[in-house]
Amino acid sequence: MPVHYYCRHCAAKMGTIEEASINSEQLGIHKLTNEERDEMVSYSSEGDIHIQAICEDCQEAFAKNPELHQYDYLIH
Repeated sequence: MPVHYYCRHCAAKMGTIEEASINSEQLGIHKLTNEERDEMVSYSSEGDIHIQAICEDCQEAFAKNPELHQYDYLIH
């Protein structure tokens, strides 16, 4: 079951882990609250895990321009 990482602000694909057997502790998912897990982690019908995180470009943009937090989606 691959794990796909996407930026939740610009939808850029950040990477994929192709590990055949990986658990939530190895991914750090177990440290998320239920609300965070519901917001950030989803599962496809094929069993793939999709995790929404933040890419370096968006992190840098937010650091330089805090007013960008008012937008749901960024284009860069």
